[in-house]
Amino acid sequence: MPENTAAPARTKVLWLARLEYRFHTWRERRARARGLKPTVTPFPGYAGTDWVRVLGRVMIVPPVKPRGTGEYASVRGWRSFASVPVGYAQVRITIGDVTHEVVSDRGGVIDAVIPATLAPGWQTFTMAVEQSDPIESRVFVVGPDIRFGVVSDVDDTVMVTALPRPLIAAWNSFVVDEHARQPVPGMAVLTERLIRDNPGSPLVYLSTGAWNVAPTLIRFLRRHLFPPGAMLLTDWGPTHDRWFRSGPEHKSTNLERLAREFPDVKWLLIGDDGQHDDDLYTTFTSDHPDKVVGVAIRRLSPAEAVLAGGRTAVNDHSAAEIPWVAGDDGAALLERLEEVGVIAADVGGRA
Repeated sequence: MPENTAAPARTKVLWLARLEYRFHTWRERRARARGLKPTVTPFPGYAGTDWVRVLGRVMIVPPVKPRGTGEYASVRGWRSFASVPVGYAQVRITIGDVTHEVVSDRGGVIDAVIPATLAPGWQTFTMAVEQSDPIESRVFVVGPDIRFGVVSDVDDTVMVTALPRPLIAAWNSFVVDEHARQPVPGMAVLTERLIRDNPGSPLVYLSTGAWNVAPTLIRFLRRHLFPPGAMLLTDWGPTHDRWFRSGPEHKSTNLERLAREFPDVKWLLIGDDGQHDDDLYTTFTSDHPDKVVGVAIRRLSPAEAVLAGGRTAVNDHSAAEIPWVAGDDGAALLERLEEVGVIAADVGGRA
């Protein structure tokens, strides 16, 4: 069974991290005084044959009135950050007939590996905190015979965000209505084609975005017909030893973890040239050439590159043994991946 996420050894904690925790504790007391109760917000996870990586967050969520269709009315990004995280909460996780207890971290995030045997494909289990009703969560179980998987970035790869530039990131994250967010053209078709052509293969959305926006992201993917997948986001704010979390380190750590957890799977890595994806994928393919089937990099448009603060320098991969392709959108990447043989040519024109 892969490693569990355990609390770090007792070390000196950065004062800003302690201050952040005290601030959230104060917010939690105020919310409870108003009669609000914590609940678990589940995130899609993934699993092997005898273990499950459970992901979620314990929060006190301000009520938002939905429309009659079930979709939420105008939801500004700031609402995702108005929820109060509940640190060190005891969470009950029931898989089948077995209940496990785990503890959320300082920011309320649940990231735990639990022993369980489930059939391949999407499976469900429940999570609950305190006296709240159990919340259903989903996990994708990778069968022992699976040899292909997809890891996709989100910002400017799946969804147009122009994230690297701080003011634009703040506007997109806190102000823009979630229904105004636009998908990158053709990316839903590309990811759907990859999963359709490789039944049972895992799809992992790996992003430097905050866990706060996970519910918004899930609704966005569903609305724009992206196939469902596990989500690996991060928690904004200071850590125990640094002022800001490292986005590249978050991605690199999870790529290494996926390589260990699924040693027989070869991954197609999808990203863009607006952040550090090319460098990260270059390092990963150099360290694990047997774990990568190909790399697809989406090129930002000139306008997107300006908003994103420019493009990162893309390495020369012309001599690489692993196929590297680039394109302006999902359709171009699909065509390039067909040309190099990562995707079988669709003579019926279904793509």
